[in-house]
Amino acid sequence: MEFDVAVIGAGPAGLQAALHAARKKVKVCVLGKVNNSALMKAEIENYFGTEPKSGREMLEITAKAAAGFGAVLMEEDLLNIEMEGEAFKLKTESLKEITVKAVVLAPGISRKKLNVEGEKEYHGLGVSYCATCDCNFFKKKTVAVLGDASMAASAALLLREYASKVYWVAKEFKASPELMAKVKATDIEMVQAWPTKIHGDQVVRGMMLDNGRDLTLDGVFIELGAKGVADLAMEVNIFPDENGYIAVNRHCATDTPGVFACGDVTGLPWQLAKAVGEGCVAGLSAAAYVKKEKE
Repeated sequence: MEFDVAVIGAGPAGLQAALHAARKKVKVCVLGKVNNSALMKAEIENYFGTEPKSGREMLEITAKAAAGFGAVLMEEDLLNIEMEGEAFKLKTESLKEITVKAVVLAPGISRKKLNVEGEKEYHGLGVSYCATCDCNFFKKKTVAVLGDASMAASAALLLREYASKVYWVAKEFKASPELMAKVKATDIEMVQAWPTKIHGDQVVRGMMLDNGRDLTLDGVFIELGAKGVADLAMEVNIFPDENGYIAVNRHCATDTPGVFACGDVTGLPWQLAKAVGEGCVAGLSAAAYVKKEKE
């Protein structure tokens, strides 16, 4: 599949970017799930003088408007991005491959936590939220991936290329059928349980599960949602700052040509007005970049 612009994230920044890019008559796809947006459960009461309105309503209105101008909302999470010359190749959780000329990063910044004993204490000492970032540190080690969806499956498959043993731990296994088939074709051990404690000494040594099992581990990778900012950024040669934010210029362009970013990923304030404004700028900039490349 080929598009001009791929927008990663279906929250207010991403949908606004898709809307403005599509209005410039370039082919746009949106990867992400509207229902996962932090705005979905919010009540909006301080946005440009509007009457109080639900976040769900605002997201649905903008998604409909973006689709009306030709944007394709795919309702799939992104697995990875590869740079190929001046183009980008994206793979979705159903293993669709999409080639684009420009990418807008608007995934938000939330990282879901386990909220179990040891998670905070061992963050950076064996507990990781970014398989792409940290996989190289676990060569020939034993690791566990936690999470039930496609990103957890994808992380487990990536880590199997480095680690000697990989456990995939989940209450239920709900990854896409394509990814489930790939996992089952490997020696990744699928464990239907959930952690109660991560333990160790100076570093992670193991993880206790609610079925009574105690796994001996060197690393725990927490993958409870869609792909995070750090993972996405590193795949396109962008390195977030110490707070995890992506630097952009006034056109919402990053240091990587053809890659733009908007919304919470660019820093405070985490407000709807900022997300929408930057989404507008990023979408217009991505469309202008593509049109220039076509000329």
